[in-house]
Amino acid sequence: MQKKIRMLAGYAGLECLWEVLPEARLVGGCVRDLLAGREVHDMDLAVPCVPEETMRLLGEAGIRTIPTGLDHGTVTAVMDHRPYEITTLRRDVETDGRHAVVAWTDDWQEDAERRDFTINALSLDRNGQLYDYFGGQQDLKDGRVRFVGQARKRIEEDALRALRFFRFQARYGKGAPDSEACMAVRECRALVRFLSIERVVSELFKILEGPQLWDIMVLMEETGLLEEILPHASLSSLRRLLDCQDPPHALSRLFALDSDPDLGTYFRLSRLQCHVLKAYGQKEPALVAEAMDDELRRLRFRQDLPVLMARSWLRQAEEVGQPSPSWSRFRERLAAQDQPVFPLTGRDGLACGLVAGPELGRWLKEVQAWWLEQGCRPEKEACLDWLRARIALRSQNS
Repeated sequence: MQKKIRMLAGYAGLECLWEVLPEARLVGGCVRDLLAGREVHDMDLAVPCVPEETMRLLGEAGIRTIPTGLDHGTVTAVMDHRPYEITTLRRDVETDGRHAVVAWTDDWQEDAERRDFTINALSLDRNGQLYDYFGGQQDLKDGRVRFVGQARKRIEEDALRALRFFRFQARYGKGAPDSEACMAVRECRALVRFLSIERVVSELFKILEGPQLWDIMVLMEETGLLEEILPHASLSSLRRLLDCQDPPHALSRLFALDSDPDLGTYFRLSRLQCHVLKAYGQKEPALVAEAMDDELRRLRFRQDLPVLMARSWLRQAEEVGQPSPSWSRFRERLAAQDQPVFPLTGRDGLACGLVAGPELGRWLKEVQAWWLEQGCRPEKEACLDWLRARIALRSQNS
């Protein structure tokens, strides 16, 4: 285990923290992924001392600290531009299904008891000693995602754990899911209604971009949780998209599940995400797998490439619902196509004798429409020639 610890990125910083906080242990996801042989991203630690004491000890050692969540016992140490979250051991005093009131403790098992799954309740000290109070190491080997203690009680403490169960089942589960967990999710599914929509969406997006999505969505539907989150979800549309072997993008998969144009607003997504979701539902500009080069240039001008790419997967799912060489070539050609830039500006129109204001805007739109008809190929001089000719012709006729 010591060898595995030394393989951690930023080990020198971790060793320095252990010199200051010798009782600290690695906890949670970093221990789980270290045991599973997966890449470790965030290194979180727990300590038996109160957060103020943690900050004092780190400060005396010259280590920069940030009080990121003192109410929950968390401070962040920054070393070599890498953050380490250090949290005081806690026990739950009160829970309401959304938030918990905590108190400090020096009992490591008591802290582990408040964690969601056995595979997340592991801890590891600086000597490589693994502490496993609930059989998490064996569960990790067996691919079993199991709640610490009674599944129903854990979900009642924080209903988001129902969604987290599916996310972890997708990433670490093997075979049939834990029956007690599934029953608890089914019985407590209505509790997700009281969670903030932001927390729900964050977990949902992680599921949508994760592995085993189809099996997880079927399981969510069977437990009734999917209907609580997306009452109008269409698994058949998602199945067709997944059969196309689409890239794991949460927004396009969400659209496949539920194409309601108001979904972005309901989920309180960013303005950009709402715009993208609505763009997915637009019929124009139309996408055709065998589009000519001129049409590809027009597409690139009218919409951003990531939106076009996602729309092409959704169109492929709707049209064929399976891998398609023609749609693959379409995306390759689209990505290789340079972004067209309309060559004229308002200053060019003024130089042609046009007056600033609505008239100038109308003339530029006319030139742009002609330029698009020509497949975005005419360069600046050709556009100016066309504009001058049209201005002259209109002057003659007026």
